[in-house]
Amino acid sequence: MASVANPTRDDFAAMLDEQLGGADGGFEGRVVKGTVTAIENGMALVDVGLKSEGRISLREFERGEEDGSHGLSVGDEVEVFVDRVENADGEAMLSRDRARREAAWDKLENEFGEGKRVEGRIFGRVKGGFTVDLDGAVAFLPGSQVDIRPVRDVTPLMDMPQPFQILKMDRRRGNIVVSRRAVLEETRAEQRSELIEGLAEGQVTDGVVKNITDYGAFVDLGGIDGLLHVTDMSYKRVNHPSEVIEIGQTVTVQIIRINQDTQRISLGMKQLESDPWDGVGAKYPVGAKVNGTVTNITEYGAFVELEPGIEGLVHVSEMSWTKKNVHPGKIVSTSQEVEVMVLEVDAEKRRISLGLKQAQRNPWEEFADAHPVGSTVTGEVKNATEFGLFIGLPGDVDGMVHMSDIAWGISGEDALALHRKGEEVEAVVLDVDIDKERISLGMKQLEKGAPTEAGAAGSLRRGEVVTVTVLEVRDGGLEVQVGDDGATGFIKRSDLGRDRDEQRPDRFQAGQKVDAMVTGFDRSKKPNFSIKAHQIAEEKEAVAQFGSADSGASLGDILGAALKGGADKDADKK
Repeated sequence: MASVANPTRDDFAAMLDEQLGGADGGFEGRVVKGTVTAIENGMALVDVGLKSEGRISLREFERGEEDGSHGLSVGDEVEVFVDRVENADGEAMLSRDRARREAAWDKLENEFGEGKRVEGRIFGRVKGGFTVDLDGAVAFLPGSQVDIRPVRDVTPLMDMPQPFQILKMDRRRGNIVVSRRAVLEETRAEQRSELIEGLAEGQVTDGVVKNITDYGAFVDLGGIDGLLHVTDMSYKRVNHPSEVIEIGQTVTVQIIRINQDTQRISLGMKQLESDPWDGVGAKYPVGAKVNGTVTNITEYGAFVELEPGIEGLVHVSEMSWTKKNVHPGKIVSTSQEVEVMVLEVDAEKRRISLGLKQAQRNPWEEFADAHPVGSTVTGEVKNATEFGLFIGLPGDVDGMVHMSDIAWGISGEDALALHRKGEEVEAVVLDVDIDKERISLGMKQLEKGAPTEAGAAGSLRRGEVVTVTVLEVRDGGLEVQVGDDGATGFIKRSDLGRDRDEQRPDRFQAGQKVDAMVTGFDRSKKPNFSIKAHQIAEEKEAVAQFGSADSGASLGDILGAALKGGADKDADKK
């Protein structure tokens, strides 16, 4: 056995194993320092103090220059990763790349724990994103984390050193997820904070329109964006921002609000213009008629622009005198020029109430002027209801003929059945109520022999007995007339006599004269007659004159005596 002073190779290996503890001395899976002992055939021989040297390809030492130089020299000290202490050929299995990756992982773990940014290069594409070299460690960059906005072409970003933020690390699985977007957002937030500090509410500045949406536009104020809402672009109605501005246009805006918490900036353009609502009450006094343009139509009315920046609402109830419960779009159309009346002005709330119908004359007033009571009109039956007929009249108004004013001598229901929708009829104006928007008409008043107010009420009295001439025999009774040219009236079937046998219209004939009592007047002051009432009145008079039935005399005796007395009076006259 060799002495300790002159150890053999085996003694040296044994001592090394003893010092390092175990056959491999705990070298495997570790990064150790070694010395370059030779460079030959594209390989570097590195001695790490094991039984044998290890070979590493010079490509693992390349520094990235275009000429592929590695910069190694014999005697240089390098860090390598020991994959195996000895392979089948008795050589150590070493790796410079693995050493670099292990060193990178150590460094990245420290930076990740401290929340620091790391530098890397995007060098490849994979499914769902890209691969990033973090100085030896490979990380995954999801496509959504490349930039704040979607990037169509990533080529300009490839192989360019740039900062990243580590989102997730798992050394055991070898997974690293990084984000470039997080760095940009953080940088942008820092820049926004600096820029916002230099801005103030009320400040006027210039900006460039970057993007336009339905609700407004985003304006670049020099590194920070502000929102110019569509309602703050102009005092006049703006349907879409593109009507006022376009992308790339430089605009002058005023800073309305700055939200320090959300770092949002609200901008305005109309604030730099004079407010058209100043003095609006004097420009548009209540009751004034003005012209305007319909800008928008809704279910509850129409908006009318009186001048740029000033709009008023015509409520649906103020649209038309005659068209009720109709959608405003069926009365006016967008861009139509209309005349309206100012009904109410509220400058504080920036509201003006307008009336479309008030700018036109009340059609019931016009009708009353053109067709006074007693005049005759012609119209079409628009509708038949259970109580009368509605007639379309000039001026787009309707008049109503009550069922009792349709025809003489028949019931209202029967009279209604005589007319149909669409039929053209003639009627007389009985009354016009402008406030209630009602026109009362009569059709039977135009029949031949219809009584006038003077003929009915002036010469006849209720209870008066007159002699009438039968003009026409109907199933429901008799159409009669007082004298030759007096008032006409009607005797109902039930009023033709006291007895049922006498209540037959067919026992009378046209031209026959009969005595009847005036029992009343209808709505048109036409008299109603009754033969039955006349008979009852005669009986009462006879009883009063000749005695009551309790005296023992029969009613026939009393009537006989009354008739005889009447005959004697006639004989005396002769």
